[in-house]
Amino acid sequence: MIVDSAVYRHGRKVECGGDPHDYARMRELAAQEGGFTWVGLHEPTQEELGTVAKAFDLHELSVEDAVEAHQRPKLEHYDDHLFLVLKTLWYVDEEDAVETGEISLFLGSDFVVTVRHGHGNGLADARLGLEGDSSVLEHGPAAVAYAVCDRVVDEYVAVVDELQIDVDEVEVSVFSEERTHDAARIYTLKREISEVRRAVLPLRDPMSRFASGQVPGVSAEAAPFFRDVMDHLARTAEEVDNLDDLLSTAFDAHVAHIQMQQNEDMRKISAGAALVVVPTLIAGIYGMNFRHMPELGWTLGYPFALLLMGGMSGLLWWFFRRSGWL
Repeated sequence: MIVDSAVYRHGRKVECGGDPHDYARMRELAAQEGGFTWVGLHEPTQEELGTVAKAFDLHELSVEDAVEAHQRPKLEHYDDHLFLVLKTLWYVDEEDAVETGEISLFLGSDFVVTVRHGHGNGLADARLGLEGDSSVLEHGPAAVAYAVCDRVVDEYVAVVDELQIDVDEVEVSVFSEERTHDAARIYTLKREISEVRRAVLPLRDPMSRFASGQVPGVSAEAAPFFRDVMDHLARTAEEVDNLDDLLSTAFDAHVAHIQMQQNEDMRKISAGAALVVVPTLIAGIYGMNFRHMPELGWTLGYPFALLLMGGMSGLLWWFFRRSGWL
């Protein structure tokens, strides 16, 4: 679906009238005095993107990647345009889940085509933000690339902040005195962190190239904007690694805690068994009924045996309580 299309010149939107899907005419208007066209699409069909590709001479391989999605973040250079892929992320707190989408950008000297997949990271706010800041928008297609990348990376930061809250909750649960079952949640969070890593880490190289001015068609004046994005991305990558390490440590602590609880249980079971075994041993001895067994004919033998069993059990109970086994 074609979401929006507009022509910009000198940092301002140009009212061009006519058919908003007449891309050839829009490109002609944009070519006047160094303007550019920005076309935004959401989950387009092959036919819809094919029409746009024909108008802007997009390479067939990049068009194929944009339609199929599920690409790794990357930056590719074709004859007359750049192709940038970014993973979008958003967090579903109820499920401890990180959902993913994708944005593909075609950047030419006089056009930008954005192709979005998934429900997160709509670009309407990014477009409005640029239209309200002519000093950034006048950098042309590079300004759109910056705005999109900045918005995507800001969403990374928000997702990592949510994951940090969940990791803190796991740590509190693991080190609590209660019996907890945190292994499943730890595994879920590590899987979601891996999803974040797959979006963040591959994007560092493209952002580094933008920030250092190594990308053809992107002016040196635009590089500082991308350095800001690169800084946020680097910090996000560090936080992702830290969260993964914390979860690994929490899992090790959870396993150790379970082992300690099992040892505690075994001590209690052993103590309980001892309280039963000792009276049973005494009863077994006095139940042999051998002819020359001591106390066999003693009138007080029965109460003595009961008193002995009770006394030994009480002594054992006192000892186990003092040792913390009960």
